[in-house]
Amino acid sequence: MKIRAAKEEYLKIAEHLTADQKDRLLCRMRGKLTRRIEEKKLRTTEALAIQLEMEDADLAEWREKMSEIKAKDKSKKKD
Repeated sequence: MKIRAAKEEYLKIAEHLTADQKDRLLCRMRGKLTRRIEEKKLRTTEALAIQLEMEDADLAEWREKMSEIKAKDKSKKKD
């Protein structure tokens, strides 16, 4: 599986993160991205941008699932 290229909007966000924000993001980073940084195949900023994008996608998916759960819960309460 190939690592996708970082989108420009996420690169800009990653460049403006504080050191603490970068550390927190690096801490949550998946193994493949970490290896790419270690092997010098990705710059840290690129890896941070990809991680931000992945977390945004995960958050959107989670929100969608939660709204479905809440809708089901509301329909159960009506019955």
